[in-house]
Amino acid sequence: MKKLWWHDKVAYQIYPKSFMDSNGDGIGDLRGIISKLDYLKELGIDIVWISPIYQSPFVDQGYDISDYYRIAPEFGTMEDFEELLAEAKKRDMYIVMDLVINHCSSEHEWFQKALADPDGEYAEYFYFEKGKDGNPPSNYRSYFGGSTWEPVPGTDKYYLHMFAKEQPDLNWNNPKVKRELFDMVNWWLDKGLAGFRVDAIINIKKDTSFPNYEPDGADGLVRCTKMVESVDGVGELLQELKRETFDKYQAFSVGEVFNMKEGEREAFIGENGHFSAIFDFEPLSTMEGKHGWYDAKPYDFYAWRDAIVDSQLKAQGIGFEANIIENHDEPRGASTYLPAYAQNPAGTKMLATVTVLLRGIPFIYQGQEIGMRNCRMAGIEEYDDLETKNQYRLALEAGFDEKAALEICYRRSRDNARTPMQWSNDENGGFTTGTPWMKLNPDYRDINVKEQQQDPDSVLSYYKKLLALKKSEAYRETLTYGRFTPAYDGEEKVFAFFREDEKKRIWIGTNYGEGDVTLHVPGAAARILLTNMEEPEGEVAVGAALEAGDSGVVEITLKPCQAVVAELC
Repeated sequence: MKKLWWHDKVAYQIYPKSFMDSNGDGIGDLRGIISKLDYLKELGIDIVWISPIYQSPFVDQGYDISDYYRIAPEFGTMEDFEELLAEAKKRDMYIVMDLVINHCSSEHEWFQKALADPDGEYAEYFYFEKGKDGNPPSNYRSYFGGSTWEPVPGTDKYYLHMFAKEQPDLNWNNPKVKRELFDMVNWWLDKGLAGFRVDAIINIKKDTSFPNYEPDGADGLVRCTKMVESVDGVGELLQELKRETFDKYQAFSVGEVFNMKEGEREAFIGENGHFSAIFDFEPLSTMEGKHGWYDAKPYDFYAWRDAIVDSQLKAQGIGFEANIIENHDEPRGASTYLPAYAQNPAGTKMLATVTVLLRGIPFIYQGQEIGMRNCRMAGIEEYDDLETKNQYRLALEAGFDEKAALEICYRRSRDNARTPMQWSNDENGGFTTGTPWMKLNPDYRDINVKEQQQDPDSVLSYYKKLLALKKSEAYRETLTYGRFTPAYDGEEKVFAFFREDEKKRIWIGTNYGEGDVTLHVPGAAARILLTNMEEPEGEVAVGAALEAGDSGVVEITLKPCQAVVAELC
């Protein structure tokens, strides 16, 4: 594999509205991010991905952009952003922004001009289509519920929006639209941006005949992903985007790619792939419901583990994936991917060990490094997220009472990840001196950065050790390019694997069960590099009198919630 600058890096996602408020208005901002760069550097972060900071009416928390060239005043100024770039560069860190180009805001100048002249030039920037037989052009259900089609006032046309009605889809069949978007991307890269996380990008290819499909719900609609999965040709558009933008700057690009077809992985992340990496969403998909959150599957350790292993094996001969346990669209990993008895600091460290040491680029979401958890809300009115309110409604319509529907939101809401960052046990968690835009999780008094910085056994301290190990001169090469080999899949509640190359063999073992488990690890001895429990690092486990060729076998016993990283001799 050709080695590139981003291969051995660790990324961190910032949701700016909830990260750090510098001016007391209750909303996180760019100067707040600048003030925490040293914290991120000490943690071991190289790449900082910032969720949208563009001008927006914030119907979908900034993923509805009204001006791609302006910073939302809630977050600061372009001068603040340029200072952020400069301060990051001083620390050998890279800034990555969100790129939202499947759709824009209904307040964008292009859309306003389209509404003013529904038969004019700017209507071709979007999908303005006539209805069929007195109905909308097709029977697609949007990601946020309801039809993807909204009437264009004063006409017999509708416009397409796969997300909220305030987020009209852009027409990628129009060369003028593509040129506008490519110029905008290059404008930001010229400023010194290192790259982009590319939002919802698989949706840009449409079947412009907009065929109806068999409904999958009582509303007579079908999820819009049916059309996305049925149409071909998105790769041509993605290669054009790459050629016209990313390639010119050696930019890092990570795609939010759902609905990838079988056999397409190489096209997306191979040596000449559309993106530098794509997020591995397979573990998240193991809990998806057919109709919504209300019929989502419960966490299943084996399904989760097997999904990770499958993705790792499929990707490692091709390219890199970005490994996550949470982001701004998902509930907290510590509340989701651990059984109840493991939802403690040891379990959180164990989960971190797996995620960070898989093959690929680890993405840490703000607060993950201190083990932030889901936040229980008193009622649906305390939630801000559009999707949460839609899923609450769906649960009620499916027969759940308000208490049960609220419990579903507690487990799955996107707002679980959007509560303000917990910096200290001071008022408002040290996030703001004003009134926070969103309720803090009350557990900030116990789970916060300040307390954990002073505790060498904290989750935060463990993350620092884990990232330092991954990036160390001695193990960086193996933990970046080394093969992933799963092991002990027959053992109950064990997730273990090797990272190995011609020079080193590293074993990662974790015990998700409630009892001790003893594993036979091939090797003459094992030097412990890291563990989340009391055994000292550096302790050498000598091989027992068990045969494994000439090398013998080392017995390693894992306690419940224990993680061990060992170099095999």
